Amino acid sequence: MKSSSDSGGGSLVLLTGATGYIGGRLLKALEKADWPVRCLARHPEFLQPRVAPNTEIVKGDCLDLASLQPALAGVHTAYYLVHSMGSSGKFEEQDRQAARNFAASARHAGVYRIIYLGGLGAEGQSLSAHLRSRQEVADILRSSGVPTIEFRASIVIGSGSLSFEMIRALVQRLPVMICPRWVGVKAQPIAVEDVIAYLVQALELPAGESEVFEIGGADQVSYGEIMQEYARQCGLRRWMIPVPVLTPRLSSLWLGLVTPIYARIGRKLVDSMRNPTLVRSRSALKVFEIRPRGLKDAIERALQNENREFAETCWSDALSSAGKNQAWGGVRFGTRLVDSRTLRVSVTPAAAFAPIRQIGGANGWYFAGFLWWLRGFLDLLVGGVGMRRGRRNAQTIAVGDALDFWRVEAFEPDRRMRLVAEMRVPGRAWLQFEVEPIGAQPNSQGSTIRQTAIFDPAGLGGLVYWYALYPVHRWIFAGMLRAIAVRAELEARITHR
Repeated sequence: MKSSSDSGGGSLVLLTGATGYIGGRLLKALEKADWPVRCLARHPEFLQPRVAPNTEIVKGDCLDLASLQPALAGVHTAYYLVHSMGSSGKFEEQDRQAARNFAASARHAGVYRIIYLGGLGAEGQSLSAHLRSRQEVADILRSSGVPTIEFRASIVIGSGSLSFEMIRALVQRLPVMICPRWVGVKAQPIAVEDVIAYLVQALELPAGESEVFEIGGADQVSYGEIMQEYARQCGLRRWMIPVPVLTPRLSSLWLGLVTPIYARIGRKLVDSMRNPTLVRSRSALKVFEIRPRGLKDAIERALQNENREFAETCWSDALSSAGKNQAWGGVRFGTRLVDSRTLRVSVTPAAAFAPIRQIGGANGWYFAGFLWWLRGFLDLLVGGVGMRRGRRNAQTIAVGDALDFWRVEAFEPDRRMRLVAEMRVPGRAWLQFEVEPIGAQPNSQGSTIRQTAIFDPAGLGGLVYWYALYPVHRWIFAGMLRAIAVRAELEARITHR
């Protein structure tokens, strides 16, 4: 077994947060460098299609202490990239408990080092709840006695990052922007490639005590200047009108209407933006062979990647982007309610499944588009994710992908796709599509499409919700199925001309 100073092929690395934006990119970098990787995931089935054959996935949750022991067994270095900002509850307490569980388990397992990515912000300042929680988590990890490398970063610039998507949407959609005070606050944005480089190189640090490294790009700029640089590179002219009256709550609702960010995360993000996030210590430049790029180059690279078919990873990949707790412990659900229908089409299963695979995002939902938009808008108003996440790619889909206010829970090419709802509903909801050949052969020129809506109501409110909207849902889902059939047959005819 190689030591941590060897480049690749070394000791076992545990990666938490691999379904998230940074974690997803770090996973690819570790695999490329031939480090043996084990991922901790609440839903291994969401992560499985995205890992290399030699990467191990262990089911576990940092809020479940018992699940951490098998995940940390034999681990040399553990990356802690977990946060609860998307939680509907008190995210500080959840972050605190998760860090305590992880720290205790890492100490018990004899982990050599923990590497953690937190946030910049002077400790003497009146920090936002989010930044304060980030630094508190680092303190908890260090208190375990396991040497902890903490990186503190400002906003991350990269295709698909939460900060970049917010800036992109604001600049692209608003020729004139009403700007609250946080637009003038200074930050030191860093390119996502540089963040990943720091995280990977930390594996090669010699043994030592816990350390804190402040990392940032070459430029210290305001959020307004970041938006102006983005506009300049896109050939757009934008006017910014400063106003002192927009509270974090009003700003977050405004962001929710014009950006992919839903109100809850928007409020926490805006609250953090009132704090300057600047590098004060240059120790990272002395220890690491990394010279972070400036804002111009960071945005230029992000735009180049954004112009590809899809970004390498996206903020909406993270399960926390659902904006609600994933666990339903303590809630008693009633009997599942099912609404199912079938339709025959005179095309192969592959052709019948094609429109299903392409559903959502810019492709739309094929029927009653305004009502889908209205449902997303109402979801935003009550703190849900709305329709702003779209989909990663217009043609391809994988388990774990966000799909507007759904997430792909199961996927079998040309046969089955099941979506789990992440909008605000009084219960749990799924939408499933299945395609079967009418004849005995898979390439038969005839298929049956089955569409099934499933709802698991939480109490009386869930039952009332289901039956009150049942006529509307039935009309929408039936129209969607008919539209899928028409589209499948039309595209099949065009293909065979």
